[in-house]
Order: sequence, then C-alpha cells, then structure tokens
Amino acid sequence: MTENKILAQLPLEFVAQNLMRREDFMVSECNGEAYRMIVSWPNWLTSGMIIYGPKGCGKTHLAHIFADIVMANGEKPVRVGLVPAEGVSMKNIKRLTDENASIVIENLSSKADEEALFHLCNIYSTPGRYVLWTAENPPSRMHFKLKDLQSRLNMLPCIEIKEPDDMMLRTLIVKLFNDKQLVIGEDILNYIMNNARRSFSYIRSLVEEADYISLVRKAPIGYGVIKEAMKILADKGACEPDLFADEI
Repeated sequence: MTENKILAQLPLEFVAQNLMRREDFMVSECNGEAYRMIVSWPNWLTSGMIIYGPKGCGKTHLAHIFADIVMANGEKPVRVGLVPAEGVSMKNIKRLTDENASIVIENLSSKADEEALFHLCNIYSTPGRYVLWTAENPPSRMHFKLKDLQSRLNMLPCIEIKEPDDMMLRTLIVKLFNDKQLVIGEDILNYIMNNARRSFSYIRSLVEEADYISLVRKAPIGYGVIKEAMKILADKGACEPDLFADEI
C-alpha cells in the first residue's frame, strides 16, 4: 500500500475551538458559587481566592474570565498572567510579579516551590493586587511543609466545583460534540446520560474516543460508536478516580 493511501485512511487531527469567554461558560448548580464569586470581582473581601475541583471542570475557563474582568475594569490596561504553580520559582518571581498587576496561579499542589509561593502571597496581599488560585484539592489537604504558606492559603476563601449534575452533564455532552461539529440524537444523549460516569474528565474522554471512532469508520455517532468508545475507556482503566485523594 502506498504512503498516500495509508495517510488517506487515517483521520486528520482536528483541534476543536476552545472558547474561554464569559458567555461560553456553562453555569449550573455544581459550579454556580465559583462563577458568581469570580464575576463579583472587585468586591472581594480578600486579595486572593482558591477554586478547586476535578480535572476538566472549568477552572481554567473561570481563570480566563477573571483575567478578562480585571483587565477590562482597571483604570488603565493591566496584565493578568496565567501561570502554573510549578512554574513559579525564586528565580522568576520578581519578573512575574513585576509584569502582572494581578495573577492566576494554576494547578496548585505541594509539588510547587513553597518558598516562592509564600513570597508571591506576600506580594499580592498589597492593595490593588489580586491572585486567583486553582487546584484539584483544597489547600487543607495538600499538607505544605512551609507552615506559613499553609496558614496563608488556609485563610483564603476556598470554593469547590463539584462533578456535573444532570443539567450540566447534558449540556456538556451536547457542547463537546457540537465543538467537533457533530450532532447527536436525543436517544444517544439519553443513552450516554444513563451509562456514562458522572465525571468531567470521563465525558471529555468519551467524546474524544467517539469522535475518533466515527472518523476512522466514517460512521455517524450511534449506539455502536458510543458503546465501543466506552469499552475502550474501560480497557484503558478510565474508571472514575478518587480525584480528592491526598496523593493527587
């Protein structure tokens, strides 16, 4: 078989558009409190806040909304950077804090440089500067060695995003398929609702697998495609993990 024929049989990688605007965020009971707190800025009682929840639940989307609100409401344009917690170090903290009037620190965990994060807390405790933290676990379950850092984080408002409720699950399934320019029938939607795990990460993986199978087989998203996608995830061990285990 020629190389061109082989390539013609492989599905092309298509990166779905990832919209991070405020109007694109789906609000439900599982994430409503976090959303309302984000959009209430600058009427925060503290200079920092922590949003935590399972992978894929929309924390980064909320971080982008926060950044957009801060940048749009200042007296002059300000920069709000989104930085992974493990990317903050004593070597770059001065540059990060000089460049960003407010900042988002994502994926907070005890693997990060604790001394650098403590200095960051101090810098963003001054008036007019804000820091939004995102994490999979609340700080109280991270067990930082640096007690001053643990104390600082424990004092911040900490809001949980829970796994999707039924309304969020239905909306999420439809949106993820629509993002890939795929339309599913009500019967397929109900089948997924009745058989899928209530997990943001699982639903995203399911849509990815179903989309791939559909492309390879040149078949619509039907029962066969969804069942095969679920079997693949089961074989991969894509069982719902304990997302709030201490070791994560």
